[in-house]
Amino acid sequence: MSAGSRTHDLAVSGGALRVGEWHPDATGVPWLLVHGVSASHRAWAWVAEEARDERLIAPDLRGRGRSSGVEGPVGMTAHADDLAAVLDALEIERAVVIGHSMGAFVSAVFADRHPERVERVVLVDGGLPLTLPDELDPREAVRHVLGPTAERLGRRFADHAAYRDFWRVHPAFVGRDDPELDAYFAYDLEGAEPELRPATTFATVEQDSIDQNTGDAIAAALERMPRPTVLLAAERGLLDEIPPLYPDLDVLTARHPRLGAVRVAEANHYSIVMSTRGARTVAAAARVGELRSI
Repeated sequence: MSAGSRTHDLAVSGGALRVGEWHPDATGVPWLLVHGVSASHRAWAWVAEEARDERLIAPDLRGRGRSSGVEGPVGMTAHADDLAAVLDALEIERAVVIGHSMGAFVSAVFADRHPERVERVVLVDGGLPLTLPDELDPREAVRHVLGPTAERLGRRFADHAAYRDFWRVHPAFVGRDDPELDAYFAYDLEGAEPELRPATTFATVEQDSIDQNTGDAIAAALERMPRPTVLLAAERGLLDEIPPLYPDLDVLTARHPRLGAVRVAEANHYSIVMSTRGARTVAAAARVGELRSI
């Protein structure tokens, strides 16, 4: 963690979540940051740099990061209730909720289950079910969407340099030399050399990915959408490709009239949060009245 930050281990059902906190002395409504399906709270480091006047709370979701040992079920409802427990433990009444990728689905469900705890919601390249080929079984659908991100979960790495080299050739990160990325990837690993492994298992990713796209909780949350909600949709996908995850925003807003949606140019699924440019856009959307300027 960088200067002005700290971590907590906070009790939830089945164990304790590791929770990162930036700018703990900031005033105003805190921001609750919810990471993606195989990420950790360290994915929000770039947003923390762009939101120095905000108190930021970012857990490692159960099954990820330093929360990988939490026992019990995963799924959008379990994660949403964990978020409520985190706010309770930190004595936070309400928060601006910002979720990336799978974390956007969790954020939508949290706002539906605990609307009194939510000021507004920013969904970052996630939160609405994806269109997947009908012929794919659930496991293959996860691999189809996530690609190398899922493939790495079953691998072992000799050292941190080998893991960073794996990511250096990922299309979404190729050519980027960023110490914050090095810190993010190093945090992802557990175990000991030469058998380092990602903290998240494929089984956990599979369960959550199926639930986020087909579960009743997300369908109900999107139908009701009780708090002001906006989607920031990246211009490019997980492999820095076109089409992106959400190619037609007009269709989404017609289907969900309470949803606002904005296309974020020059961003892929990862850089929309894990880069200075993307983080600046996310921070602007989280602040009241700044969305129209994106």
